[in-house]
Amino acid sequence: MARVLIVIPARYHSTRLPGKPLVKIRGVAMVERVARVAAAACRDVTGCTYVVATDHAAIERFCREREIPVVMTPGDCRDGTERCLHATVEVERVTGETPRLVVNLQGDNPLCPPPVVRDLVRAWEEDPGAAVYTPCTRLDWEAYDALAEAKKTTPYSGTTVLVDKFMNALAFSKGMLPVIRRPGEARRLSAFSPARRHVGVYAYSRETLARYATLDPSPLERPEIEGLEQTRFLYNGLKVRVVEVDLQGLEAITGVDSAEDVARVEEILARRGEPDAGP
Repeated sequence: MARVLIVIPARYHSTRLPGKPLVKIRGVAMVERVARVAAAACRDVTGCTYVVATDHAAIERFCREREIPVVMTPGDCRDGTERCLHATVEVERVTGETPRLVVNLQGDNPLCPPPVVRDLVRAWEEDPGAAVYTPCTRLDWEAYDALAEAKKTTPYSGTTVLVDKFMNALAFSKGMLPVIRRPGEARRLSAFSPARRHVGVYAYSRETLARYATLDPSPLERPEIEGLEQTRFLYNGLKVRVVEVDLQGLEAITGVDSAEDVARVEEILARRGEPDAGP
């Protein structure tokens, strides 16, 4: 029985990167790279399956030709979470099984190490009291400076998160949180900056995912503002547990949203080597 379902939302249309899931990164389509991550994660998680959720026939055909599990979802899904819900309902209809946890592994996250998914599942197993589980990486000053520099050319790539002492999310932003008023003094306090970069993976209890469409939208999820769908959970008072993870030396690029991001990922892969995500 599928205890954990990984859904890979793969929307065809993107303003800044048309046909994004099929864009090739060092010769491999982005959606195929993310599917390899999901397949590797499933080998580490008992009772785990995965599926690509798309709105476009070209992506569906691409996946079927490569024997990547795929389902069609409506073209009018407003965000990846809504697409995950549609995909989960379709998988349940076909298999007759209801997963207890649904992982949203975004289709533009080709550098996600598979153990990140395992760490989210473990956090849920150890304390199932949160509504959502999502990873972050704490930034040392070198990584902080690299993110700040990248935002000069792609200001809306990369999300930061503030947490409370229990590692529950306080806020997400496309800006750099927290504001550092005295950088020189702050750097002397610790080898790590106070910033955490959000890694764009979400694990929802099945009940939370079902509730998502009924929750009041957050003003911050509007595309004119932050454009972050996860702010809906905080806006409605749901607990979002943030799990610190090891990215295994890979820079935390979580959303490939532009040609510049593709070039950045290719440079990282050329320097670090291809991830061992399996076939």
